[in-house]
Amino acid sequence: MADNLAQNLAKARHDLAVANRIVANEGIIDAFGHVSMRHPTRPDRYLISRSRSPEVVEASDVYEYTLDSEPVTPLPAGIRGYGELVIHGEIYKARPDVNAVAHHHSMAFLPFCNSGEELLPLYHMGAQIGEKVPFWDSRDEFGDTCLLVLKPEEGASLARALGPSWLVLMRRHGATVAAKNLIELVFRSIYSVRNAELQLTCKAQGQHLSPLTPGEAKMAWDRNLEPRPQARAWEYWSTRLKKAGEYPAGAPKAASKVRSRAASAPRGGKRLALRKKR
Repeated sequence: MADNLAQNLAKARHDLAVANRIVANEGIIDAFGHVSMRHPTRPDRYLISRSRSPEVVEASDVYEYTLDSEPVTPLPAGIRGYGELVIHGEIYKARPDVNAVAHHHSMAFLPFCNSGEELLPLYHMGAQIGEKVPFWDSRDEFGDTCLLVLKPEEGASLARALGPSWLVLMRRHGATVAAKNLIELVFRSIYSVRNAELQLTCKAQGQHLSPLTPGEAKMAWDRNLEPRPQARAWEYWSTRLKKAGEYPAGAPKAASKVRSRAASAPRGGKRLALRKKR
């Protein structure tokens, strides 16, 4: 049991490092942004890297935090966490169905974050933005700030603005994305940005927009979240990461597979008998 828990946690840390690097490699998150996931066996905790740019995150950079965004064990000397941890902790508190969160400042979203213009699903992959994308304005409750979400009450306010949605735009700041698992988070983070890019391009044409109908958006949402397209996309992005030479080292082996191979290996007299037969 203890071995399985340790293996699950090691895999989660590695997968989180991969997710960080994918969204960086795909141009979604730059030096400033962060990705987290809920702890695989402790829903009252979450995993997130120490304060590093996502492009360089390793599994060893990932630490455990409580939902109050306090480290479960003190961070080593010289290691600091992200300043906006409360974005993650407060969303996990408010939304038990959320198991992964990303925050970023993609330039494709920033025109909408500044103008307040509605983000619309313009193609089938863009359905990942959800039925409606809410806005959060820190000025409404907190007046002038540095725009970063640093206090628990600010994180809780953002979580309320997110509500039951899966993407919230933050006025004059960026976006926060939520998902039920890490692969879905990466999928939504990438395709929501691609949709925003498409909307900006269509507006530059000066033509009337033709968004998906609610029925189309719902069917496209369901289809894209099926296991097959999710696995296909993850494999594609992981392969691109490997080709770029940026895939994190140290992928853990599943304990069950190791035990299975050990159990199936011939032993003692059986090995001798097999050699004699050959």
